[in-house]
Amino acid sequence: MSALPLPAGEGGGRFPGFSAASQVKHWDTATASVVMGRLGRPPDIRFFTPAQEAGAGALFNQLLNQPEEPRVPVVSMVDARLDAQETDGWHYEDMPVDAQAWRQSLAALDDDARLRCGTIFAAAAWNDQTRLLQSIQNLGTAPWHGIPAHQIWSLWTRYACTAFYAHPWAWDEIGFAGPAYPRGYKNMGVDALEPFEVRDVHPAADPTRGKTATP
Repeated sequence: MSALPLPAGEGGGRFPGFSAASQVKHWDTATASVVMGRLGRPPDIRFFTPAQEAGAGALFNQLLNQPEEPRVPVVSMVDARLDAQETDGWHYEDMPVDAQAWRQSLAALDDDARLRCGTIFAAAAWNDQTRLLQSIQNLGTAPWHGIPAHQIWSLWTRYACTAFYAHPWAWDEIGFAGPAYPRGYKNMGVDALEPFEVRDVHPAADPTRGKTATP
């Protein structure tokens, strides 16, 4: 994944002419306000400190491979969620609650970056950031700063992906028309498209494999 819209070689251009935002006329006022708000100016940072904001931003850019603008403003979306205490409703019993786990893990990430890169994580070179994160993922169930690495990885990726795929730019890439309420769907079944949907023009292409998949 790279800056949106994706290039054709990375899975982009599958739904030509499609725009999720064009469906705004079919949503109720509350839904339209929420969705279209994601395309406006990101909300002010309220949960993260400036240092944590920088670290989280660099982390999300790596996890979602967004090295340059335009980027989905994931750090702002996650910050708003944490500030409102909107969690998944659970956390690992051997981890702190999500808010504390975020603060703790971002501090630990900076500690590792200082040791390995001589600077905080946000200021490290892109490739150095990549290697550092890969070393954490490679730990699997082994501890990382006292917490199982795979659980920290789960925390980071859950929040990153939830925010990213809540944004209309991501919907455009996957051909998702957004909330069905109140319009709903009438053409049920495999490959049964609604009039407002666009057919995938490269259904056999698998960008994760870098080649055409066998149907």
